[in-house]
Amino acid sequence: MTEQNKMDKDQQAVQEQEQSDSLSQEEIEQIQEAVREDAVEVPSGAEGIVEAFRATLAQRDDWHDRFVHLGADYQNFQRRAANNEREARTSATVGVVQNVLPVLDHFDLALEQDPDKATAEQIIGGVSMIRDELQRVLGTFGVSKIEPAPGDEFDPSQHEAMLQQPTDEVEPGRVVKTLGAGYILGERVIRPAKVIIAKGPEEE
Repeated sequence: MTEQNKMDKDQQAVQEQEQSDSLSQEEIEQIQEAVREDAVEVPSGAEGIVEAFRATLAQRDDWHDRFVHLGADYQNFQRRAANNEREARTSATVGVVQNVLPVLDHFDLALEQDPDKATAEQIIGGVSMIRDELQRVLGTFGVSKIEPAPGDEFDPSQHEAMLQQPTDEVEPGRVVKTLGAGYILGERVIRPAKVIIAKGPEEE
């Protein structure tokens, strides 16, 4: 037998001895439970070691219980947060619908009119009233209109240039006409206003 083979065999024997000496998880748990219940025979002189082991187990058990409770509390928090978020979205939707329903009622009243008796002026007046009511509802939610007047400065953050038009009435690059109103909620543009901007002589 070579020297290397002998060394390998000795190392394997040491590993096998260590494995035979090591305790299984079940055996470790049995010893821990026996120490907790003070059901072990303590050799003379080892009382301090066993007491320290018992204190370590108690501390470990305490931290384990705290960890379990913390995990349960976090899961409960996640459930409450999800429920609160769903409830907030539902409440917000209900608020919008409640405010829009009167506008829908106005449409229903308009549709109940006798078309043979209603004049064009009455129809336009009714539509205008419904439009004003809808804008009032939007205003209650912080929505305001973007409708630049001729000559206003073009603002790319709130306006969308649909085309350029040569004109002597306003300065180049400014708004000539608004083709469609835009809307903004707070500082967030929901829809930019569609505008025509003036074209300068050099752009023609």
